[in-house]
Amino acid sequence: MDYVSAIVPPLVMAIFFTCVIVTMIKHQGGANKAREDAAVDAAFAQAEAARQTAAKDS
Repeated sequence: MDYVSAIVPPLVMAIFFTCVIVTMIKHQGGANKAREDAAVDAAFAQAEAARQTAAKDS
């Protein structure tokens, strides 16, 4: 019976960890994802425009 008590804690942790990962993947993205992507794209476009302006002025 020692092998049962030895395997239970790692098994419980593995099941818990799997549930956490599945939950994270299911809730990834959503409605805010598009807004965040748009904000990042706008920031990159602004940085690129500033870099090109600085290169043109030099």
